[in-house]
Amino acid sequence: MSRAADDAAAGSDSGGARRQSRFACPADRHAVRAESQGLQGQAIRLEPLELRHLDGLVAAAAADPSLYRWSLVPQGEVEVARYIETALAWQDAGTAVPYATVRAADGVVIGSTRFFNLEQWPWPRGHRLHGRMEPDVCEIGYTWLAASQIRTAANTEAKLLMLTHAFEQWRVLGVCFHTDARNQRSRAALERIGARLEGILRAHRMAADYTPRDSAGYSIVAPEWPAAKQRLVLLRERRYAGG
Repeated sequence: MSRAADDAAAGSDSGGARRQSRFACPADRHAVRAESQGLQGQAIRLEPLELRHLDGLVAAAAADPSLYRWSLVPQGEVEVARYIETALAWQDAGTAVPYATVRAADGVVIGSTRFFNLEQWPWPRGHRLHGRMEPDVCEIGYTWLAASQIRTAANTEAKLLMLTHAFEQWRVLGVCFHTDARNQRSRAALERIGARLEGILRAHRMAADYTPRDSAGYSIVAPEWPAAKQRLVLLRERRYAGG
């Protein structure tokens, strides 16, 4: 795999699963499958990732591989096929919901993103959250875009769609993001939308240069979501206006 970069609002991560809570369980598989539906925006739509997206993803990743620096993005048909198959295996296991990012105007595939590390917590009987089917927390990452989509509304809108789904449909308690600690652009972008730095995880994941990577961990929790949503809406409108 080649190296890849987050765009200005990405907060992307493709270095592997996070360290989960000792007592957490994967989300209910049936619930994940039921939620594996497209998310429609104005500039882009997020389609459930399938092998039919293979050619589009190959083309999107190949447009300017030199751009990608901080994350691992597949190059070529073999790697992209493996990337899709792995994402779908995670979905079947109840730990991920992967998407192809598609430009709404013409249906061109421009990248990919996913929910992953979906966790359900073992709420005890009698607790108001006992028996809930949706994830309690999740992570957003594996986000990458074609070179032509950098500094457009595409990634900002993808984050708005996914976070809205997580907090308003799944009613998660929190969403986390991890990015290479050296990726100052991604870190600044996460902070712009209201994500809070939780700390630096040392030797947390494999870096794009195949060294142990220190990750900057960020999160948004449910009480912070209304303000974060407002920021994202404003950022998206600026992108639409070319700002």
